[in-house]
Formats: sequence, C-alpha cells, structure tokens
Amino acid sequence: MDIVVNEELKAYIDPLTPDEHAALERSILAEGCRDALVLWGNVLVDGHNRYGICQKHGLPFNTVQNTHFQSMEDVYLWMIDQHLGRRSVSDFQRGVLALRKREILEHRKLEKAHPVAAAPSAEGEATAVANADEAFSPVDAAELEKVATREAIAKAARLSSSQVAQIEKIQKSAAPELVEALKAGDISINAAAVVATLPREEQQAAAQGGKDELKQVVKRVREAKRKPKEDKPEGAAEPAPSAAHGAEAVDAALDKAQQQISDLRARVQELETENAQLRLQLAAAASSDLPVPDESPF
Repeated sequence: MDIVVNEELKAYIDPLTPDEHAALERSILAEGCRDALVLWGNVLVDGHNRYGICQKHGLPFNTVQNTHFQSMEDVYLWMIDQHLGRRSVSDFQRGVLALRKREILEHRKLEKAHPVAAAPSAEGEATAVANADEAFSPVDAAELEKVATREAIAKAARLSSSQVAQIEKIQKSAAPELVEALKAGDISINAAAVVATLPREEQQAAAQGGKDELKQVVKRVREAKRKPKEDKPEGAAEPAPSAAHGAEAVDAALDKAQQQISDLRARVQELETENAQLRLQLAAAASSDLPVPDESPF
C-alpha cells in the first residue's frame, strides 16, 4: 500500500522540537518502530514522525486501520483526544486542542440543528431530520459536554480556568510572532496574554526582541495598569494598593509555576534522551555478544 501523507493532517498538531525528534529517532534505531501507524484508508492519521524516520533509515513498521472514521472531522477529533493525553504536548497546545474540539462539535451540532432533506421517496416526497437532538448523536453530545464550558475545557486539558481564558485571549489577539515565542518557551501563557493586549506592531517588536525584551514589556504593561488614572474625579477613592500588589503577586506566582513546569519537562526530556542512549549501548553490546550488566531492580 502506498501511504498518503496529508499535509493538513500532518500540520494539525505542532511538530516535535529538534531535541524531541532526535530522541525519537534514537529510540526507533535502538528498538525499532514499536507502535503501529494509524491509517484511514491509505491516509496516514497518526505516526508522521515515526513514518518519516522509518522511511529515512529503511526500517519496517506496522499499520492499523481505524474503521470508525466517517469524515475528516472524525479524524480531527480522534487526533485531538490522542494528543490531549500525551505528556510531550505543551500546556498551550493542550488548551488550543481542547478549544478546537469544542469548535468542531458545536459546528457539527449546529449543522444537525437544521433540517436536512433526504433523497426523495418513491412517492416523490423528501423526508427531513426534524429533531436536532436525535440527529446529534449521543456520543457527540457526551463529548461536547466534556468541553462545553471553560471549566470543562480546563479539566480536559489539565489546565486552570484562568489559563483557558488566557489562551482564548491569545488566540483572538496575539500576533503570530508572539504565538511562536510562546510555543518556543520564551514566554509563559500568562505573560503572553498580557502582551496580547498591545497593538499588533508592539507585540511583533517585543517578540522579535527575544525573551528579555518580552519580560520588560510584560513588566511595563502591568505597571501601567496599576497606575491610577490621571483624570480621576475629585473625591474619588484611591485604588487599594493591596489589590494591585495582590494581582502582581498572582501573576508572578503563575509565571514561576509555569517556568518550573517547563524546567521539569526539559529534565524529563534529558532523562529520556539518556535512556535512549543507554538502550543503544545495550543493543550494541548484545549484538557483539558482550556480557550485559544485570538490570537494576529499581
């Protein structure tokens, strides 16, 4: 079978970083392609990186057909569910995927809400779907329930409700350069939502300035929001300093927590890379009929 790579499907999920791709390549070279590629007919749905690596090195691989797909929307929904559970997917990407899932299911429900004419009967009369709830399948209804609200999306994506709100703001207002900086880890979700409140040109300039410039821009925007209005009506109460300080403390804590998560993910990646290298050494030792040390029981 000639496998077809659909570029739209391939680009639907953010690509692996160079380090992640290199670690996967080392693992496949050491152990082979253990997981089967998922196909819809001859279209590759899941396993684009594994397929590319196997093609590059002439390695064998297995495939499995998913017979449940009825449309491209079904494929997208399946891909989203698969990647929501993968630890390599970033917080931002998980939030984006969960929001996409809601969008697809709401669009599907809206389509079903309108009567759809069927083929004419023998008497020449066309039938129609009159009940939207009946047309919208129970399975889809249950899946929509999982992402129907911001809180539900947060649960599905393993985020906080505030992070989901920030991701929505980023999707709506962020310049492409700011989004790329977020994906690259140069800025946190919380800080990117702050920068996204600026005009597009200022966002682009901040992102092009790099991580340090983004930090300075975030600081300036937050300080500007805390300043009292110059044209404050006479007799108006002064803003409570504790409230402003509290907001700043929350923002700082969120940034710190998100940075710690990024650091932990980087450490996990380092350990996985070391593990792949050890497996390569074990495979080389086995092929040379050299004695292999006993595995640790831990």
